[in-house]
Amino acid sequence: MGGKFRLRPGCVMQGYRFALDPNATQEQALRSHCGAARAAYNWAVSWVTASWEQRRAEASYGIGEAGLTPWRPWSLPLLRKEFNRIKTTDRRFADWWEENSKEAYNTGLSNAAAAFDNYAKSKQGQRKGRRVGVPRRKAKRNARLTCRFTTGTLRIEQDSRHVTLPRLGTIRTHEPTAKLLVRVQAGTARILSATVRHERGRWFVSFQAETARDITRVARSGTAVGIDLGVKHLAVLADSDGEIHYEPNPRHLDGMLKALKFHSRRVSRRQGPDRRTGQKPSKRWEKANRECNKIHHKVADLRTDALHKLTTRVRAEYGTVVIEDLNVAGMLRNRRLARRVADAGFGEIRRQLTYKGRRNGCRTLVAGRWYPSSKTCSDCGAVKAKLPLHVRVFICDACGLVLERDENAARNLVALAATRTTGTGVAGDQDTPSVSKPRGADRKTRRERHDRTPAEAGGQVAQACRKRDRRKRETVVRTPKPTPCCGDTVTDLPDGNTWDAESH
Repeated sequence: MGGKFRLRPGCVMQGYRFALDPNATQEQALRSHCGAARAAYNWAVSWVTASWEQRRAEASYGIGEAGLTPWRPWSLPLLRKEFNRIKTTDRRFADWWEENSKEAYNTGLSNAAAAFDNYAKSKQGQRKGRRVGVPRRKAKRNARLTCRFTTGTLRIEQDSRHVTLPRLGTIRTHEPTAKLLVRVQAGTARILSATVRHERGRWFVSFQAETARDITRVARSGTAVGIDLGVKHLAVLADSDGEIHYEPNPRHLDGMLKALKFHSRRVSRRQGPDRRTGQKPSKRWEKANRECNKIHHKVADLRTDALHKLTTRVRAEYGTVVIEDLNVAGMLRNRRLARRVADAGFGEIRRQLTYKGRRNGCRTLVAGRWYPSSKTCSDCGAVKAKLPLHVRVFICDACGLVLERDENAARNLVALAATRTTGTGVAGDQDTPSVSKPRGADRKTRRERHDRTPAEAGGQVAQACRKRDRRKRETVVRTPKPTPCCGDTVTDLPDGNTWDAESH
C-alpha cells in the first residue's frame, strides 16, 4: 500500500517513554547504532553537496548549463538505493556495516532527506520560522545519540520490565511498562515505531503507538479562560465566569542554584578536556561533572513535571483557552530576565496547551504578538501609551480602574474569546472593539535605519537640533542656543535614538 499513513477513526498518535537499564554489551550496541545513523547522515550530506560544489566549479570554467554535472537527488528512496549500492565497496562502511540494523542507516538517511527538504522550502519561502541553512555534517562530539526503528521486532515483554528491539535484543527497563502493555494486550494500542535516545545521562526508549482514545469532555466546556504568563506568578488565569486563579512560580532553578554554583566551582578546579592540546579529562573531573549534570537534570525533570500538571489541569477544566504569542527568543536576549524566563518555560506551556486541546477537541486562541493586553483597561478599553515592566499595578487614566497588572492582562485575554469566533485562529486580529491607541501602542517598534551614511545622519541630527532650539526660543526664553558641535550627544531625536558624532 502506498500513500501517506492515516490514523484509524477514533485513534490518536501517542508516545510512551521509558528509561532503560542496559548492560555494558547492550550499551555498546546502542552507541554503535547511533553512530551508524550519524555516519549515514554525514555520507548523504557529503554525497548531495558534492554535486553542488562540482557544478559551481564547472560554471567558473565557463561550461554551459547543459554541460554541468546533474543535480543529485535527496529523496529518501533514492538516498537509500545509492547507499545500499556503495555500502559493500566503500571503505568507510564495508568493514562494519553488517554489525547494525538497517534501521540505523535508514534513520540517518531519513534525517538528511528531511534536512534538505527544510532547506529548500526555507529558501523558497514555503517554510515558516527562521531561515534554514545548508545541512552540515555532524561532529562525533556534538551529535545527539539517537536511532529510530520502524520495522522488525518491537515488543513489550509480558513481565512489564523488558522491551525487545531489532538487533539489540531484550533490554531491561528502569520503570514498569504496564501502561502500554495493558493497552497492547487489550487491542487498543498498536506500536508503530521505537526511538532510543541518550540524554540526561541515561538511555530512553520512546514507543510511538496508535491508541484508541475517546474524546474526554472537559468539566466546563462552555467556559473560556485567559492565561497571562509571567515571572512573579507563573500564570494568572481569568475565566469568563469572573474567577481569578494565581499559579505560583515554582522557580526550580533558584532552589538548586546554590548547589549548582558549588559543583560548578568543583568542575572548574579539576583538570578538564582540552581539544586544542589533546588533554584528556581526569577521573576527578568526570566525577565532578557527573554530579553537576545531575543537578541540571533534576531541575529539568521538576520543571517538566510541573508544566505537565498545570497544562493538564487547565485543559481538563476549560473548553476554550486564550494565550499570548510571546516573543520568548527576544526575552531571552534580555540578560536581566533570561534566566527566569527560561526557568519558567513559556514556550513549553503554549506547546502543551495547544496539543492537549486538540486531544480533547477544545479551542486554543492565540492573541496577536502586538496585542496590548497589559496596557489595555479591562473595564473601559482605554489603552495606555506606556506601561514599564516595573509597574505592577494597572491604573486606568480614563475610568480610574486599579487592578493588578497580570490580572488585568488575563481579563483582556479572556474577553477575546467572545469577540473572536471566525478567522485565522489568531485572537485580537479582527472583531475586536475599537479603542483609542495613542502612539500606536499595539504596533511593532520602528526599526532603526543602519543604511544612512555619517553625512546624511549628521545632517538629520543638525536639522533636528535646529527645530528643537526654535521651539525652545518660541515657548520658553528667547535666548540663543549654540548648535551642537561634533563632540556633543543629541538625545531627543524624533525617533528616540541617540547620535554621538565622535563614534561615527
